[in-house]
Amino acid sequence: MEEFAIELNPAVVQLERLSARDRVAAYLELTKPRITFLIVLTAAAGFALASPGRVDYRAMLTAMVGIALLSSGIATLNQYMEKDLDALMRRTANRPLPTGKLLPWEALAFGVGLTVLAEIYLIVFVNPLSAVLGLTVIAGYLFAYTPLKTRTSLSTFVGAFPGAVPPLIGWASARGTIGVEAWVLFAILFLWQFPHFLAIAWMYREDYTRAGILMLPVVEPDGRVTGQQIVLYTVMLLPVSLLPTLLGTSGKTYFVGAIILGLVFLYFSLRAAFSKSRQAARQLLLASVIYLPLLFILMVLDR
Repeated sequence: MEEFAIELNPAVVQLERLSARDRVAAYLELTKPRITFLIVLTAAAGFALASPGRVDYRAMLTAMVGIALLSSGIATLNQYMEKDLDALMRRTANRPLPTGKLLPWEALAFGVGLTVLAEIYLIVFVNPLSAVLGLTVIAGYLFAYTPLKTRTSLSTFVGAFPGAVPPLIGWASARGTIGVEAWVLFAILFLWQFPHFLAIAWMYREDYTRAGILMLPVVEPDGRVTGQQIVLYTVMLLPVSLLPTLLGTSGKTYFVGAIILGLVFLYFSLRAAFSKSRQAARQLLLASVIYLPLLFILMVLDR
């Protein structure tokens, strides 16, 4: 018992020293604000594209609050579930749980509270379909993708399904139904995730190896298959990204813009695949986080 008390003491002391402002910042960090912003952006695009005529911005804002709450809750619970793995990786070792800024039970309570609140909010203030789609994200991300990360490299494929749902939630929030056009948005986000996450996995493969997370660059260190998949999914993304124009969701300006963005994205994918360098992977990662918002913004502006 004495050893146990000593072992916990540094974290407890650090927790006691945190100011109220620092504790709020730690809770905010659990929500992964940048990822949540990207999720809300794609969901907002889905809402706008599904809106007949003028966009009801009040209804959109109402829906985005619920989606932001859901994303924040899932991000928090993901960090709770992976707190031991995060402590083993340099890129995540400074998160609130590994550093002891917050205790595990605090993160668990915060994450559960946000997720439950989000589902109730979506049911009451948006519509039941958006809440049902939210449940699929919770189930897919927390109970399929997260546990599989230490078991198989196929976890990336599994995780891409819940990761592509936000535009569907946005679309369902506006219409109460899901059409073919919404599934095209789902497909765009689904395919985009592979070059994006494989670039991250290549950059931090030593971290993932240390934590026992079986990302593709860990199970095949030479990077051949990783490079092939990066290029394959980027090539598939290009024609799929043109479908909104063919379905009448967006216009010709978007069509031309999507081709240009897709070719630039493909260029960085090819560079990363052939060079297999950390710098090229970082450039691909940057290209991916620029490509997606620009594509969806252009899609909405030319609707």
